[in-house]
Amino acid sequence: MSVSLRPLFEDLSFAPVLKRIGVLAEEAGIEAYAIGGLVRDVLLDRSTTDIDFVTVGHDSGIHLAERVAQALGGMTTHVYKNFGTAAIRIPGARWAPDDADAEPLVLEFVAARRESYERHSRKPDVEPGTLEDDLHRRDFTVNALAIHLSPDRFGELLDPFGGAADLNAGLLRTPLDPVQTFDDDPLRIVRAARFAAQLGFSVHDDTRAGMREVADRIDIVSPERIADELLKIMRSPVPSVGFKLLYECGALNRFFPDLVALQGVEAVDGVRHKDNFFHTLQVVDNLVEATSDRSAEDTEWLRWAALLHDIGKPATKRFTPGLGWSFHSHEERGARMVPKLFKRLRLPTDERMKYVQKLVRLHHRPVALVDDHVTDSAVRRLLFDAGEEIDDLMALVRADITSKNPKRVRRYLRAFDSVEEKFREVEEKDHLRNFQPPIDGLEIMETLGLAPGRAVGDIKSAIREAILDGVIPNEYDAARAYMMDIKDDVLNP
Repeated sequence: MSVSLRPLFEDLSFAPVLKRIGVLAEEAGIEAYAIGGLVRDVLLDRSTTDIDFVTVGHDSGIHLAERVAQALGGMTTHVYKNFGTAAIRIPGARWAPDDADAEPLVLEFVAARRESYERHSRKPDVEPGTLEDDLHRRDFTVNALAIHLSPDRFGELLDPFGGAADLNAGLLRTPLDPVQTFDDDPLRIVRAARFAAQLGFSVHDDTRAGMREVADRIDIVSPERIADELLKIMRSPVPSVGFKLLYECGALNRFFPDLVALQGVEAVDGVRHKDNFFHTLQVVDNLVEATSDRSAEDTEWLRWAALLHDIGKPATKRFTPGLGWSFHSHEERGARMVPKLFKRLRLPTDERMKYVQKLVRLHHRPVALVDDHVTDSAVRRLLFDAGEEIDDLMALVRADITSKNPKRVRRYLRAFDSVEEKFREVEEKDHLRNFQPPIDGLEIMETLGLAPGRAVGDIKSAIREAILDGVIPNEYDAARAYMMDIKDDVLNP
C-alpha cells in the first residue's frame, strides 16, 4: 500500500519549485523523483536546501535540469557530462522573494543508474538503471527514500527498505548486505559515523559488524573525501559519537593514528594516567555544549583545537617514581604537530590552521595563572600572546575539565573565574587586547635617524617587553621616553 506524504511536502516553503519540476517532467515524458536527503530531512523535520532528483532514462537528468533552468527564467545549468549530472543554484531572492534570509536552493539532477565496483577502486562502473536500481545503491535505508513528483502522485512515498521505520527508530542500517555495501564504497564507513553524529542515531549491529570487517578498505578512499566527512562530524551536535564509531570499527587508526595513539591507560607501581583519547572526545563535546549559543560554523576550528589539544601527549609521556605520570611540554609538541596533521588530513593550511595551532600551544597557560600570587606580568603576557583568541582559549580550558567529581569541577571552574577576573583587571589598566606597541617602526626610524634593520626591531621589542613586564605603562609618552633612555644601549651594545 502506498503512503502519501503530500501534506508534508506541500507545506514546504519551496513546494512550488518541486511541483513545477513535476509538471515539467511530465510534459517531457520523464519519470522523476525527489530522493534521499530531502525526504529524510522532511520526515525528521529538519531544514534543507539541497535537493536531489533522480530521473529514469539515459541523460534524462541533464535534459530535465535544462528544462527547469529555462522555465525558472534562464538560470544557469551546471552540467557534469562525465557523471551524468546537472545542478542549478537558485538564489533565495528568486525562489522566496518575501524572505530576505532565504538560502539558495541547490538542485541536483541525475539519471537512475546501477553500479558495479572493482576491488582496487571506489569509482563504480555505471550503466542506466531503474529507480529501484538507484535505491539499491544507496548507503543507508534512511537515504533510500523517494517521493513521486508527478502532479497526480505528488508526495507519494517509495520506501523499499523500510527507511521510514528506521528513521522512527533512530537506526542506521544498510539496504543490502553491509559487508558488500562498505566493500563497494568504504567511504560509507565514515558516512555512517557522520550520520550517527549528526542525527543522534544508533548503528544496527549487522552494519557495525560490516564496518569492522572491511575497515582496512578505507585506505583506497582519497584523503579529501575523508576530510569532508570529518568536517561534518566536527560540526555535528555530538562529535564524539562519530569518532567513537570510527575508533571501534578500526577505521580511525587507518587515517588518524595520532588521535588513536591517545587511547589506553598505562600503570606503573599502581599509578595510572587517564585515557586521553576518551578524555579528548569529552572535551570536544563539552566545548560544543558550552558554545551552543554560537553556530557550528563559528566554532568549527575551536572544536578542532579541542580535538588536538592533547595530541602531543603520547610523545611526551613519562613516569617518574614518586611523582607519577607527566606530559611536560605536550602543548608545544602538539602545536608543532598541527601543520603536518592538517596537511595529511587535507585540512586548510591557512589562518584556520594557525588559529588551531595557537590554541593548542596556549591551552595550558591559563592553568599557571590560577595561583593567587601570579604576577600581572604573567597575565599581560598571556593576554598579549592570545590576543583576539583569549575568550576562545578560556572556553577551551573550561571544556578541558572532565572530572566526574562535581566538587572538583566546581573548584576548577571557580579558579578559572578568578583567572578571568585577573584578565579584566589587567586589561582595564593596560589595554592589552589586540596590543600593538604605542611606537611603531616608522617612528623609531624617523626619531633616531635609522635605516630599516635589526636595530629598529630590537628597540621595538624592548619597548614591548617593558610594557609586558610592567616597567612602563602602555602609553605613548612613556614608551617614547623609554625609547630615548635605551637607544644608546641598544645601538651600541
